Amino acid sequence: MTQKNRQWLIAARPLGRELQDSDFEFHEADVNDPSDGEVLVKTSYLGFDPALKSWMENIAGYVNPTEIGDVMRGTGVGTILKSKVHELGEGDVVCGPLGWQEFSVVRGEDVEKVPLDAPASAALGVLGTTGRTAYFGLLHIGKPKPGDVLVISGAAGATGSVVGQIGKICGCTVIGIAGGPEKCAWLVDDLGFDAAIDYKSDKVRKQLRELAPNGVDIFFDNVGGEVLNDGLGRLAQNARVVICGGISRYNYDPRDPEQMPPGPRNYFNVVHTGATIQGFLLPNFRNQFAVADARLLKWVQKGDLQYKEDILEGLENAPQALMRIYKGGNFGKQLLRL
Repeated sequence: MTQKNRQWLIAARPLGRELQDSDFEFHEADVNDPSDGEVLVKTSYLGFDPALKSWMENIAGYVNPTEIGDVMRGTGVGTILKSKVHELGEGDVVCGPLGWQEFSVVRGEDVEKVPLDAPASAALGVLGTTGRTAYFGLLHIGKPKPGDVLVISGAAGATGSVVGQIGKICGCTVIGIAGGPEKCAWLVDDLGFDAAIDYKSDKVRKQLRELAPNGVDIFFDNVGGEVLNDGLGRLAQNARVVICGGISRYNYDPRDPEQMPPGPRNYFNVVHTGATIQGFLLPNFRNQFAVADARLLKWVQKGDLQYKEDILEGLENAPQALMRIYKGGNFGKQLLRL
């Protein structure tokens, strides 16, 4: 009997609203053999990031458009079952764009071997896109110096928690903004942050005034909205604002100005402080990935860089895994083990 490939397809575009179960369709297809230059991979883990929703909506201009009926995109880790690529062999563990499915045929150039001296799942987080995003966003855009005050929104998320720890390595005073006492305690007690603000119960602007009386040198933003507005109100001279994510805006339709939340009211403080605001795209740093990967792995091995994984079980729960991110339900990198 031909083996079947269980997979999730894109069934709708969730523009201007929250994700729903009906945005995905469960499907079974035949498992294909690889052609020259391709490998067949059996997926072990899938990783989930906020940007996946914008990929469904076709509002992320840095990736190719999706079509209704396509396999839902996503990064995964898996084992090669068949290879038509000289550099990759059966049994190799790789990471790449496997999609929400059990088996994936992908080009050999699109996957990377997972380091053998680290857990495979880490390639989806601290030793993969998440770690690279934190590394380049902070070091190349934020440009930290010893003594800088670094504030991170979404600090208990996969990227924010890595940013804060790299900031400590660089000699910064690190303040995290997160939701709930458990997450805030983890940042301070386990990761070594100097302080944490619970946006659910504390007034962020007031807490920033008390914790950073001389202003914020680097504001690393993963949230947007009111939290970003509060951060802009506390900038130090020549501060750097790094725009990495904007999870507060993911349920709005960017084509509809009536839906989009108002821009930050404190934006003019950038003029008063001579600050900069800059976003970035990870692929622009591709030629420096090897250097970043080596440093991240060394920090993990030394214990300077800790990470947390939030793992759901079973491919059938992939939509729920993604939805948790937008409601703050995940604690650490959201993963799914097949």
